[in-house]
Amino acid sequence: MKQEYKKYYESFGLNVVYYRKKKRWSQMELAEYADVDRSHISAIELGNVGVSFDLVFKLCEVLEVHPKDLFDLKDWK
Repeated sequence: MKQEYKKYYESFGLNVVYYRKKKRWSQMELAEYADVDRSHISAIELGNVGVSFDLVFKLCEVLEVHPKDLFDLKDWK
């Protein structure tokens, strides 16, 4: 991941956190529904890793949101 894009990864991750918490799920629950490891969900939420489109679409499916919702890059700070 290029450091110049880190803020975008972090914003994406914060959107995942927002929609996960809206469903009142733990990271473990989201990980189980998305069929990934909990540590991967944590890394996504912290903006430490990139996400494949396959996983983006799976997250959208289980969180019941549109991809544009996860890519709405708000300034969360």
